[in-house]
Amino acid sequence: MARAYGDVEVCKEILKGVSKVVTSPYVDMEERYKGHDLMKKLTLMLAPHYFHYYCLYIEWNREPKRRFYQPRMKQLYPLTQALQDLEEDKLDLLCISMPPGVGKTTLALFYLTWVGGRNPDMQILECSHNTDFLRGCYDEINRILDPDGEYLYNDVFPNSPRCGTNAKDLRIDLKTDKRFQTFEFTSVGSGNAGKVRATKLLYCDDLVDGRETAANPVQLEKLWGLYTTDLRQRAIGDSYKELHIATRWSVHDVIGRLERQNSGNPRARIINMPVKDEETGKSNFDYPYGLGYNDEMIRQQEQLMDSIDFGAIMMGRPMEREGLLYDKDSLQRFIELPQDEPDAVWAVCDTKDKGDDFFCMPVLYQYNENFFLADVIYDNALPDVVIPRLAKCLVRNNVKQCRFESNSAGGRIAVEVDEFVKSYGGFTNITTKYTTGNKETKILVNADFVKKNVYFLDDSKQSKEYRTFMNDLCSYTHVGKNRHDDAPDAMAMIADFVTSGVTNKLELRKRFF
Repeated sequence: MARAYGDVEVCKEILKGVSKVVTSPYVDMEERYKGHDLMKKLTLMLAPHYFHYYCLYIEWNREPKRRFYQPRMKQLYPLTQALQDLEEDKLDLLCISMPPGVGKTTLALFYLTWVGGRNPDMQILECSHNTDFLRGCYDEINRILDPDGEYLYNDVFPNSPRCGTNAKDLRIDLKTDKRFQTFEFTSVGSGNAGKVRATKLLYCDDLVDGRETAANPVQLEKLWGLYTTDLRQRAIGDSYKELHIATRWSVHDVIGRLERQNSGNPRARIINMPVKDEETGKSNFDYPYGLGYNDEMIRQQEQLMDSIDFGAIMMGRPMEREGLLYDKDSLQRFIELPQDEPDAVWAVCDTKDKGDDFFCMPVLYQYNENFFLADVIYDNALPDVVIPRLAKCLVRNNVKQCRFESNSAGGRIAVEVDEFVKSYGGFTNITTKYTTGNKETKILVNADFVKKNVYFLDDSKQSKEYRTFMNDLCSYTHVGKNRHDDAPDAMAMIADFVTSGVTNKLELRKRFF
């Protein structure tokens, strides 16, 4: 649907001004009513062109507590903009991962009706794992389209009215009767050849039906095959777009595989919205009227759920149980360090090798045979940024022995860190060691020492950086691909360091660059 760019931009600016007037405490009631009426008219003018305003307008007559979008607008607004980009041909693929119960499916159904109203002669195909779920979506779209209902869809798209429904086959048509209807619904694996089409949009909602399928590599491979050979084959035409919205279960689910396939593709966008902020621990979905998740609900949920399930379902960090080397729940924990002076303070540094790698420097306090991971640098920034942080961490913890991996640029970085440590008034005996042998083998053979002898900070005491380190440590699998192995590699390095003694003293030489 074309739009006169200047006209709608003017409407947006006027609407902002009217909104300020309406909310001003100095405006009398009569002027406020007039302002509300003008706001409604302006929002209606914008609604066919902007998904955000469409969401606001179609619920205009609903009671505030019964509205879907407005109470959740602060959190969902970034998604409406991403969906806008998909419709405006700025994207070909959009994948959104969110926890259950935060409104992802309802927002998608609003989007489907908006896209359908704009393109009534094209086909939108929604698919999921369950026909009963799809029937609920079919019913909700009918409620939005109902000319006698509480939604104002027909004000926005008077030329795209509902003209036919088929409850048996889950079909809804707009504007004119067609062989392939505007809205079509199908479940995965139901045999869709010749039955449905997706000339405008293929929308996949939770293709994985639950934990059992997610834990079965054979089932996940079968699901991927059904998606590629059945669902994707229904896409016809140059205008076709693809939308996936789901609660994540596995790194090998459809979104996970699409993410890897489209790495670096500017026409694909992957969005993950976890239930809480990683740094503050505060809820990202504490909606008004008691909706969504407050902080206490999240805390209770985290206590009740398996840590892998919580990470995948609630935080959008899917892990594979098969082959996990470190079980987060079985690792030894501490809240505070022992009061006595430590026998030694050790550190190692696994230096950054390529773009998305991390500088990883765990710091362990030794008490007899026990080692407490009290501090960690886990940063994928440029060396100029991280090197001073490494030095400050060594000085802050009074580390006496630190080993740097000397592969690639590790030796040079060790020299620079040593210089910074001395400039900060500290002293650390920095050594380097060239790593030989197979990295995966090194990680595996040292894991037993880490599990038996190392204590990790309690979750309540961890910084954002420490949590990121722990997440990568506990998601490492020895039977599949790993996005990052810096954390388990550094733990293997420090296990080797503290059990083999200090060797290879660093020799400082004049700098030639």
